[in-house]
Amino acid sequence: MANFIRNTQVKAMTSIWAAKQKARELADRTKEALVNREGQGTLDVAITVLISIVLGALILAGLYLIVDSTVLPTITQRIKDMFDYAG
Repeated sequence: MANFIRNTQVKAMTSIWAAKQKARELADRTKEALVNREGQGTLDVAITVLISIVLGALILAGLYLIVDSTVLPTITQRIKDMFDYAG
């Protein structure tokens, strides 16, 4: 009976030690990931590209509005006048 209790205690202590070791390793990996700044440049480039795409889309939308409201009606009227030959 004493051997059984001793073996149970040893197994429990071993399990606790293994759990503590895994927790320490997880804490070390988390700390290393938080301190690591290697991906910072990639994030900056991604944000710059995203901003460029949004600004380009806004510029194209503005040009489309200008062409649609100013240039196209003028061209359409000139074409109608050109083919409206009454004799």
